[in-house]
Amino acid sequence: MKDLSDLQSYNRVLVDITALAYNYRLLSSLMPEGIELLAMVKGDGYGHGMIESAKAFAKAGCVTFGVAELREGVLLREAGIEGAIFVMVGFIPDQVSHYFTSCLTPVVFSSEAIELLAQTALERDTTIDIHLKVDCGMSRLGVQPSEVGRFARLIESLPGVHLAGVVSHFPESDNVKSESTNKAYRTFETACQAIGGQVHVLNHIANSGAVLNFPETICDMGRAGIALYGYPPSTDPEDAVVGNKRLRPVMSFTTRVVMVKTVAAGTGISYGHTFVTERETKLAVLPVGYEDGYPRCLSNRGEVLIKGKRASILGRVCMNLCMVDITEIDGVEVGDEAVLLGSQGQETITADDIAGWAGTISYELLCMLGNNNQRVYTE
Repeated sequence: MKDLSDLQSYNRVLVDITALAYNYRLLSSLMPEGIELLAMVKGDGYGHGMIESAKAFAKAGCVTFGVAELREGVLLREAGIEGAIFVMVGFIPDQVSHYFTSCLTPVVFSSEAIELLAQTALERDTTIDIHLKVDCGMSRLGVQPSEVGRFARLIESLPGVHLAGVVSHFPESDNVKSESTNKAYRTFETACQAIGGQVHVLNHIANSGAVLNFPETICDMGRAGIALYGYPPSTDPEDAVVGNKRLRPVMSFTTRVVMVKTVAAGTGISYGHTFVTERETKLAVLPVGYEDGYPRCLSNRGEVLIKGKRASILGRVCMNLCMVDITEIDGVEVGDEAVLLGSQGQETITADDIAGWAGTISYELLCMLGNNNQRVYTE
């Protein structure tokens, strides 16, 4: 096979390993004495790379991880990740053996899943710890709070399974003024009390927003997701301040100028001519588009950084290309770096900035960019 090291993509996602570790330690400092912080690495580490992110968190002291699908948990184990790995989105029957062969912790929300885990555990002459998911206001996965006692009794009656924890999730903890968070927490507390006090179980509900805004809800474990990658779950940049320190964005996204050209006033730009120049305009053509996770809805809205200055996107974002206005930026040449996410000079474009232009959230932006481009890990 030919050496293609000199033929890498123009577009690169840079992931700062040091920032991952820093954020984990900073958020861990919010945990009460003896309480662990679980690191969510689902969604390929929110676009940052699941295995690389988990290794960075582990190096920073993390011993508990969360994923969505069973396959993600197996991949983490195969990559050498130790400690507990929680699988949050359940499983289908023919997958159940992987919980045992990879030593994973199932989060359950149906009697069928509980019974199948118990049956498989008996066949293997072992016992497996399970965590029961309760729906406290998200209206997605989880048993109803009124059913927790019944499910706890079911688990107690079955050899092979042990109720090790109760888990839920907040729908609005990103909003420090949300009334639903306190309501959901009261519901969760009541549900947990239905289990009784014979055996202590690990209760956990606090996601990134709750860890930052509602520390009283941390219970026996915190679970951080987006905050580990440098962004608060809200769009307020001040929510990224923890004590006298600030979360560090982990990802940046760069490309290169592939053409510089000047067009006359009255020239239509890109598909549909949704932008027509009102003056002679100098353009930089960038080899990035919606194929690379850079949303088409940034057409005529987004900005990039070139030579440390902001350049507006003109016209529609194409599959592989977009055009930006560099009329007021001197000295731009083919090969110059353009920063779509991150800092250049004194200017910074955040994932929240791009998400605001695109009408979405930082989570989606990071996943799209990270999973559609070559990732380079730096320290």
